[in-house]
Amino acid sequence: MELLERIKSPADLRGLGPQDLDRLADEIRAQLIDHVTRNGGHLGPNLGVVELTIALHRVFDSPRDSLVWDTGHQTYVHKLLTGRAADFATLRTRGGMSGYPCRAESEHDLVENSHASTALSYADGLAHARQSRGDPGHVVAVIGDGALTGGMSWEAVNNIAATPGRPLVVVINDNARSYAPTVGGLARHLAALRTARGYEEFLERAKHTVQGVPAVGDTVYRALHGAKKGLKDFLTPQALYEDLGLKYLGPVDGHDREAVEAALRRARVFGGSVVVHCITEKGRGYAPAEEDTRDRFHAVRASGQQQSGGGPSWTAAFGEELLAQAERRPDVVALTAAMLDPAGLSPLQRALPARVVDVGIAEQHAVTCAAGMAMGGLHPVVCVYATFLNRAFDQVLMDVALHRLPVTFVLDRAGITGDDGASHNGIWDLAVLQAVPGLRIAAPRDRATLRRRLDEALGTEDGPTLLRYPKGSLPPDLPAQERIAGPDGSGLDVLLRTGEDVLLVAVGALGGACVAAARHLADQGIGCTVVDPGWVKPVPGTLVDLAGRFDVVVTAEDGLRTGGVGDALASALREARAVPRVLRTLGVPTGFLEHASRAELLEECGLSGDRIAEDVAQAVAEATGRPTLKGAVR
Repeated sequence: MELLERIKSPADLRGLGPQDLDRLADEIRAQLIDHVTRNGGHLGPNLGVVELTIALHRVFDSPRDSLVWDTGHQTYVHKLLTGRAADFATLRTRGGMSGYPCRAESEHDLVENSHASTALSYADGLAHARQSRGDPGHVVAVIGDGALTGGMSWEAVNNIAATPGRPLVVVINDNARSYAPTVGGLARHLAALRTARGYEEFLERAKHTVQGVPAVGDTVYRALHGAKKGLKDFLTPQALYEDLGLKYLGPVDGHDREAVEAALRRARVFGGSVVVHCITEKGRGYAPAEEDTRDRFHAVRASGQQQSGGGPSWTAAFGEELLAQAERRPDVVALTAAMLDPAGLSPLQRALPARVVDVGIAEQHAVTCAAGMAMGGLHPVVCVYATFLNRAFDQVLMDVALHRLPVTFVLDRAGITGDDGASHNGIWDLAVLQAVPGLRIAAPRDRATLRRRLDEALGTEDGPTLLRYPKGSLPPDLPAQERIAGPDGSGLDVLLRTGEDVLLVAVGALGGACVAAARHLADQGIGCTVVDPGWVKPVPGTLVDLAGRFDVVVTAEDGLRTGGVGDALASALREARAVPRVLRTLGVPTGFLEHASRAELLEECGLSGDRIAEDVAQAVAEATGRPTLKGAVR
């Protein structure tokens, strides 16, 4: 890696000749394959942008020129070319390099965007600020990996087109894919553009030929030029951009570095907003990725890494359970936002393809489309990562809940996810969605309860429901020792009863950790009753009644402490005038977590079995003034 080691900043690229640049591209791909397959991360997208990223940093002068990437997972090459090659081996490890742009790492990283379809809005704002302040330089937004299917991108395009004189370059990294092949009308539009590489050359040749005709050449050219729009529409649908007032260049072979550089240089000197359309291949240069038709090695797990527990994943289990439900219920239809396989829908798609709808990276549309399906008599199941439902909160609130529609949301990667970084942790749902009237939320603890909660959700017809589960492997089933039923129809699973000094409320996947904590506390002479309410919103009346009988109540949830299940229980206890002497909520502190493994972050947040036991013991000491407590039930 001798050449790559010499690249300390983008300026070092500009003195390299063609042979050195080709060699550099090979070294970068070798680095990507070596370290990403070792640490895990987004391999396919970065293999596809090697030449494009080199060209960008040779033509533009970062950070004087502002480069914004969408989505941010395609920035590994950018990191290697901006002085971070020596640290690349630490990618996605605790204390190491982030898998996304990171402002703390480099002045070349402007936006920490791992959620798609945001770059054009950032770029529009940056360009507006530069123009207002008279700052020199350009703003470049690189958008790809399906991000143009997001509605926010087109909101931005609409505003960019309103002020076409700004020095803003939009680079479309068109690899025809997001996680998997990109879907929808915009995808078909870009596919049509890919077939029209000779359009600009054809027009230029026609211009010189006609203008060369003596006497009548200019007149004939002006007449033909008036027909340019019709000719353009016939040859390509690129008029979508130019009708909005945006200059369009391309399509360009994104792996022909010289061609990309030439297009970018034309865009840089144009003096206004320009779209540069580059065709790239996801997984380029790595045969296993190129041959993987499913997602071109979009994301790979670290070599030798096993999911915690070693069994099937929550995602796989959900996919099997949903298929079983759909085979029994013809009204069930699943929607996802460009995450067919990551959300566990591949089994259903293979078996019943008409029952799966992939809307592209458009969570807002997915939710309101589901509302329409529910109005039409179907029971839609919206399957996304927990962190991405944040983007559709208004649609959940106003389009689904307001109409009391039977839509089921299934949130994969709920709670702490770990090495993907701050924005991928799904820790906000239990707090944010408490505000949605009529929404019922369930947190299964194992496969058996996942099956039961899904069946109950699909049987709910008077409003929306939501299931959440974490990243990783399913734990072994954790059967209830007994069931406590309440007069309001709610109930609780008692997972373990070693005594009645403390009521420990386990939310979903933390059931195992809470049982482990209770067993540890029993050795210290502290008796616990561990319960799992299953449905955590609204707060079950059975839980309020039971909690009111204890002096010490501790809740543990894989979500924000503030505003989550524990806070909702505390509010319900205050309303019932049954507040215990000590009520402690364990969860994730408000803030953005640094990337690390899920296990490391659970420990850091006090949500491992040992840490939960420590907090419970402290709560007992606070209630009694002693380290242990006997017979505290009132």
